[in-house]
Amino acid sequence: MLTDPISDYLTRIRNASRAGHRVVNIPGSNLKREMTKILFDQGYILSYKFEEDKLQGNIKIALKYDRLTKEPVIKKLQRVSKPGLRKYSGSQDYPRVLNGLGIAIVSTSHGVMTSKQAAKDNVGGEVLCYVY
Repeated sequence: MLTDPISDYLTRIRNASRAGHRVVNIPGSNLKREMTKILFDQGYILSYKFEEDKLQGNIKIALKYDRLTKEPVIKKLQRVSKPGLRKYSGSQDYPRVLNGLGIAIVSTSHGVMTSKQAAKDNVGGEVLCYVY
């Protein structure tokens, strides 16, 4: 039983990228699927595939590495809002991640999006994680 599936999702990606794996399999959920789409749109992962089965399905993520140095593109994945302490932010108060070079993934009433998109749409929400 997992108490925090988002932390598990981030940890699987972090561990696979540090170990140099090309692909990582993660148990699926709707929130994890939206987070995966954001990581792909922002250029942090190479590709993804949603595999459906009778239960929850799987997410296959192809990790992205720098061509020259073979370093992972994702330098850090940091969980912000935790089950024990939720972190919410208003539309004007979103944090800047790595002085604007990273992204913050936010869960809003309009869906899961980056903090830049949430500020543009003028909606507040729960800050899930930082990626850079």
